[in-house]
Order: sequence, then C-alpha cells, then structure tokens
Amino acid sequence: MTGADPDRRRRLRPLTPRDPHEPHRVATPLELLVDLCFVVAVAQVAARLHHGLAAGHAAPALLAYAMVFFSIWWAWMNFTWFASAYDNDDVLYRLMTLVQIAGVLIVAAGVPRGFDGRNFDVITLGYGVMRAGLVAQWLRAARADPTRRRATLRYAVGVSVCYAGWASLLLMPGAWPLVGWCVMVPAELFVPIWAERRGMTPWHPHHIAERYSLLTLIVLGESVLAATLAIQSAVVGGGVTVRLGAVIAGGLLIIFSMWWLYFERPAHQLLVSGRRAFLWGYGHLLIFSSAAAVGAGLAVAVDHVTGRASIPARVAGASIAIPVSVYLLSLWAMHLRPHGDGPARSAAFPVAALLVPVAAMAGWPALQIGLLLAGLVAFGELSRPRHSHD
Repeated sequence: MTGADPDRRRRLRPLTPRDPHEPHRVATPLELLVDLCFVVAVAQVAARLHHGLAAGHAAPALLAYAMVFFSIWWAWMNFTWFASAYDNDDVLYRLMTLVQIAGVLIVAAGVPRGFDGRNFDVITLGYGVMRAGLVAQWLRAARADPTRRRATLRYAVGVSVCYAGWASLLLMPGAWPLVGWCVMVPAELFVPIWAERRGMTPWHPHHIAERYSLLTLIVLGESVLAATLAIQSAVVGGGVTVRLGAVIAGGLLIIFSMWWLYFERPAHQLLVSGRRAFLWGYGHLLIFSSAAAVGAGLAVAVDHVTGRASIPARVAGASIAIPVSVYLLSLWAMHLRPHGDGPARSAAFPVAALLVPVAAMAGWPALQIGLLLAGLVAFGELSRPRHSHD
C-alpha cells in the first residue's frame, strides 16, 4: 500500500500488512491526533508529580508517576507499532482508533485518583478500553494476514490476558497491588517478544523513528507548558525576580538542549533488526518519562524561588537534576552510542550526566544545568567529523 486512495479510504477493507520498505512513509493526521490525546494524559501525570514534589512527598509521587506513566507509554507503544505494520485507514480502523483514544482520555481523567488516593480503578477502566480497541485490531490483522496469523493471534491473546491481570489487581488488598504491578510490567513487555517469535510484523523503520521523534517533541512541549504555567502564576503573584529569571533562562537552555541532543543523529539507521528495535523502543520509556519529569522539576524550581514550596533548595535542584541525568544517560545508551561516534563524543554524555547533580547543588541549579547542557551541545557540534552529513 503506497498511498491511500481518497475514493476508497472509507470503505471497509482487509487489514493487510503494509510494505516495510514503502517510500515516503510518514505519520498520518490520525496518528498525530492520537499523540496529542496521549500527551493530555502525560500532562496530567507530570502536573501531579509537580504538586507531589513541591509538597515534599517525593517518594510516593515518584512511585505513582512511574506506575501511571508506564501504562500511558505502553498503550502508545502498542498503538504505534501496530499502526506502522497494519494501518489501512478504513472506517473500522478509524473507529477502533477512536475507541483507543477514548481509553486514553479515561486514563487521563483517572490520574488524580491514582496519585491522591492510590485508587487506580478509573485508570484500569481506561486501560481496558484501549486494550479492547487494540485486540479488535489484532484480530482483524489475523484474519487478513495468514502469513503472520500466529503472531497476531499471540498479540491478541497476550494483550487480553495481561489486562485480566491488571484488572485483578483492583481486588488485592494492602501492598499486594504494588507486588502485582512488578509482575505485570515484565509480562506486558514479554508479549511482543513472545508474539514476534512466530513472525515479525512488518513495521517501517523510518515511520517508527518519526513516530518516536514526534512524541519526543510533544513531550518536550508539555514540559515547556508546565514550566510556563508555573512562571505565569509566579509573575502574576509577585513579578519577575533575578532568581526567577535564572530559572526561566536555565529552563529554556535545558529544553532546547534536550531537543538538540535527541535530534543530533537519525534513529532509523539503528532499527536494523527486531532485537535492536526492541531495545531501542523499550529504552524510550526512560527518555519520554524523564523528559516529561523535567517540566515538573522546572515547575518545582519556580515554586521554590517564589516561596510557594517549603522544600529545601537541594530538593528543588534535584527535581531538575535527576530527570535531566536520566534523560542524558538513556538518550546516550539507546539513541546515540550505537552510532559509534568515537570515545570522546561517547564519553561526554555519561560525564555530563554525572556533573548535572553537582551543578544542581549550586545556588542557581536550573541555570547551571542549562549551561552544562549547552556546553554538551557545543562539544558535540565542535567534535563532529567534518565529513558527517547526518
């Protein structure tokens, strides 16, 4: 399928596999809409993380953030890789995507209950709605793609069984749901590995790389929005001070440098096998979650310098430093180191990740971290081989 015929687009058609070598494969408007709906949920999670950190409840806030963010990210992963292999853009495909979008919005609505009361019933309901839409798509693919029928049926069964496991956690008392979560996460991650053993689905490397880069952009944009709202509230309350100005300047440098570093090298060159694609795709959980957490950290820094948060300065600095360090290490390990750019360029990222917490202990953590990341960007550009055209 090299292009959708407008006259046939809304007809029901078999959900046949797409060509993994299809030229000029790009994200569709429907995929972009799905991304925006997922980021609504990400924004809710990041906002709750911000409030938890600012209130001095770092440990429970981080735990809830990890649990909820995983469910959002994993649902996005499932949709994205399926769409790369089987998107035929007919009426039923669009309607099943709408079902998944509805599930995402239910998850977003349940985030406050999950964070504040550790009540995940609404989130689990939304997750189930998303799973229902996805299972229906896998069953359609199984019918239309006999070559990969075993793989697609394994996906449908695995997704269904895992959701039954998540739903059962609602019935467990005390700390058992947390134990169950630690069991269910590996189970979810294993489903694609188990399914692809019966035939690799025909995902498109360039399309997958673009989909991940687009979500990275949107998540970085959410971080900008979170910091902007915090700054706006501070300005209305008391105007711009020197310390607030340092947070603003540092935040701008941090976000811009994170964008620059991510898009320094093309990702599709790394997606040359199923194993490498799994590692790269799964590793982005840390990239996405840390990028979203940076926005929460910047908002905490704003609250600290304006006196809205009664937390120690080191906690405010760590709210930025920890996600930035995680972002640098995961970006280096999954996205940049495999390119083999030489020892100096490769070592720069882990060294910078170690220096970020040191910079956070100074009196101007956001600004100093921003300057450090800007220095990393400058080093990368100056040490780039002259013959490189990436």
